[in-house]
Amino acid sequence: MTLSSFNDLNITTNKTTTSKAKNAQDNLCHRQSAAYDIKRIFLSSLSTQIVQRSLQSVWHPCTQMQHHETVPLVAVHHGSGPWLYDHDGKRYLDAISSWWVNLFGHANPRINKALKDQLDTLEHAMLAGFTHEPVVTLSEKLSALTGGVLGHCFYASDGASAVEIALKMSFHSWRNQGKADKQEFVCLKAGYHGETVGALGVTDVPVFRDAYDALLKSAHCLMSPDARQALDGETADQVALRAARDLERLLQARAAHISAVIIEPLVQCAGGMAMHSPLYVQEVRRLCSAFNVHLIADEIAVGCGRTSKFFACEHAGIWPDFLCLSKGISGGYLPLSLVMTREEIYQSFYSDSMARGFLHSHSYTGNPLACRAALTTLAIFEEDDVLAQNILRAAKLSDALLPFTIDSRVKHFRQQGMIWAFDVQVDDPHLAATFSRRFFAAALKHELLLRPIGCTVYLMPPYVLSDADTCLLAERLQTVLHEVVSS
Repeated sequence: MTLSSFNDLNITTNKTTTSKAKNAQDNLCHRQSAAYDIKRIFLSSLSTQIVQRSLQSVWHPCTQMQHHETVPLVAVHHGSGPWLYDHDGKRYLDAISSWWVNLFGHANPRINKALKDQLDTLEHAMLAGFTHEPVVTLSEKLSALTGGVLGHCFYASDGASAVEIALKMSFHSWRNQGKADKQEFVCLKAGYHGETVGALGVTDVPVFRDAYDALLKSAHCLMSPDARQALDGETADQVALRAARDLERLLQARAAHISAVIIEPLVQCAGGMAMHSPLYVQEVRRLCSAFNVHLIADEIAVGCGRTSKFFACEHAGIWPDFLCLSKGISGGYLPLSLVMTREEIYQSFYSDSMARGFLHSHSYTGNPLACRAALTTLAIFEEDDVLAQNILRAAKLSDALLPFTIDSRVKHFRQQGMIWAFDVQVDDPHLAATFSRRFFAAALKHELLLRPIGCTVYLMPPYVLSDADTCLLAERLQTVLHEVVSS
């Protein structure tokens, strides 16, 4: 039945007699009630219909599609603040910011207004041979946030592309400087930098990498500074120093051939929310400088205030040679990524020779709409004193999550700024393998969008949680954990 066919359920009453009128009226009420029930059933099935159509036509990312025979697929209709709503009106608290991109809530009025204004002015123009005010202003403001140390922003659309750009820039810069032997890269165990071929080459998450290993240029993969690896009596700083010594040994042997070291400062997100001391970032910067190797900071997930400072590198008091941003930089609205670098690297490409130029491009490089969303995102940070407010928000959610710190089922409860994570003890290998899917499905039943990484549960909510949202999230998280672990 279609919505238009509901009109066929209307009847015409015969009012020639009181009795007939009453009967007709009763019949009308009955038919209208039936129509309402049918309409409700029809509307409630819209989500089901969209899900079925999606399964027939869309290949969903990071998904074994067969799992959707048992794992729910949610047909989202609209969003408001930290909430997403399906076509049936059921809501879900977006506790992971839709893969870590959303900073200030869905359908944010200020970002909406800015985009509508930009849409009436300029939707897109190629950035080769042209420029425009949004991309210029955004580049200036981002450089200012680093005190001018980094700049010359190069734009793309997604995080993996930003990583590819940084890797290529590093290699090409050394070649332009007469050091063509510097072709190798260094990454960390459990590090994740994207799923394009270049980015996978410096990624160490088997589920993403293994199938394509034959296509990849292998990197040196070193000890992660993950604080969970602490030996008895060892502190997070000591783990960091132990990992730094691993890098130092490699640089002593291979620095003449190494182009760059790439790290995720403070939190290795897709690798299980592994958190480490800022001391490691300081040590990597010191070693890269000493051995004449570039440092690439992948702040795609940890930048834009996630760690309590705008850039995670600020915790260590250092700046890298390349800094990659994406995800939250547009407030979660539009695909946008960028790489910032130092003046000397920019100058190594500056020449009358095309071969010495950085001839990399994306069709939508520096898209004005995406840049305008990013400018509004930066304006909200400044106007609302977001970093200071996030300290208060984080304290409230941490207080609400205190029961997890003493829960015997939970290991390594940890927090960095607006990121929380804990590991769940699951001894049965089969249950461990299906934990993430079961947890996701159970969370949906309790109005939560959560997507564990293996047996690691994490929270990375938008910066707009109310006190009521905070309490609801913490309380229902306990309920979901109990249901999944007890099942």
